[in-house]
Amino acid sequence: MAGIGFELRKLLERDSLLGMLQAYAYAGIISSGPWILSILGILLIGIMSLTIVVPSVLITQFQVSVTYLIACSLTLTGFAQLAFTRFCADRLFEKKTDIILPNYRGLSLLITLLAGSLALPILYLGFRETSEYYRLLMLAGFVIMSNIWIATLFLSSMKQYKSILLMFAIGYSVTVILSLALRHFKLEGLLSGFVLGHFILLAGMMLLIEHNFPSSQLLRFDFLKKQQIFVSLAAVGLFYNLGLWIDKFMFWMHPSTSIHVLGLLRASPIYDIPVFLAYLSIIPGMAVFLVKMETDFVEYYDAFYDAVREGGSLEELEQLRNDIVFTVRQGIYQIIKIQAISALLILVVGRQLLHVLGISELYLPLLFVNLISAGLQVVFLGILNVFFYLDQRRMVLWLTGSFCVFNTVLTGLSLWLGPGWFGDGYAIALLIAVALGFHLLTLKLDKLEYETFMFQ
Repeated sequence: MAGIGFELRKLLERDSLLGMLQAYAYAGIISSGPWILSILGILLIGIMSLTIVVPSVLITQFQVSVTYLIACSLTLTGFAQLAFTRFCADRLFEKKTDIILPNYRGLSLLITLLAGSLALPILYLGFRETSEYYRLLMLAGFVIMSNIWIATLFLSSMKQYKSILLMFAIGYSVTVILSLALRHFKLEGLLSGFVLGHFILLAGMMLLIEHNFPSSQLLRFDFLKKQQIFVSLAAVGLFYNLGLWIDKFMFWMHPSTSIHVLGLLRASPIYDIPVFLAYLSIIPGMAVFLVKMETDFVEYYDAFYDAVREGGSLEELEQLRNDIVFTVRQGIYQIIKIQAISALLILVVGRQLLHVLGISELYLPLLFVNLISAGLQVVFLGILNVFFYLDQRRMVLWLTGSFCVFNTVLTGLSLWLGPGWFGDGYAIALLIAVALGFHLLTLKLDKLEYETFMFQ
């Protein structure tokens, strides 16, 4: 096993409290670092610009513009993320590393053309009251962000976790510095800093990819060949990202829960801030998830299939299968316990947090619901990851597709029912997806030995 697994094993092998704390801290930083850095960077820019950028609505316009860039670019590139990761993994297995870089360049070119062609007419027709420079920055930012997500997933699949975190730390440090330096130019200045900082981030990631996968070829599009395309993975990436964002889009677009910000952009203060606070609680759960998946589960998973290849006895296979089942259950139960503790801690200080942010205490119930949703999201991710290890792509597709549909329907129902139901649609959709995932995973693991041999 390579990458972060080695580092976590070294820390855990010390068999000490300090080693265990270091392992979980390291896993938490790696798993949540880029996301936390991006959110904190955007918030820091806004806070430090309050006395310079006047009126303050310009700061809101900047933060909402950036949020839309992140949400839309993630949703757009969802179809390519997992499918291209699998393509690269297969080429590494075949020892055809020389074609990985030209195919990455080919995908980057297609994503750039797709993002640009979609964003250009929307910005031109829907943002006529904004400056040309603002529209140009939004176009550039959307293309750059779309490419960043592809590069991030690519480096993650290559186990370049430390490099990703370092690149994000440098990129967002530059983003904050440039945005603050240019804040005297109001909205366009803040957005210029954001775009330039992310351009530097993308350039650093591309240089890292070029260094790790040298090739004399310029462009290839092998990933588009029929035998190389994993349609199920493309659909999974699309449904998963759309499922995570669809409730936010619906709250942004609904007239009773949102406000107009700029052009076609709308925001939902009553929903966005509780969601952000709730997402801070996933850091401990993500740490537990990464540690369990990269150490205990992978160890028993590898041992099981090594025994299959080497002709292990039925008794040995059953014991290893039981170890896998026990590890999965313990890992998920630990995620649930850690998330419950995190949620309770944030809930205890929730009243004070809402007061500091100028939000009414009436939104405490919404914060509580969002905390439950955040915990369920980590559990759902853990279940999906186990199915990916077992190469159950159709199962993952069914779960993510169901989650996306449930979230859309139930969020729409919650908006119709009124404020007392806000947030419940997302939480119930995740609860259904997690329950289905548990059931299907139990059935799959119970028949693991049988299916391993019979479907060969």
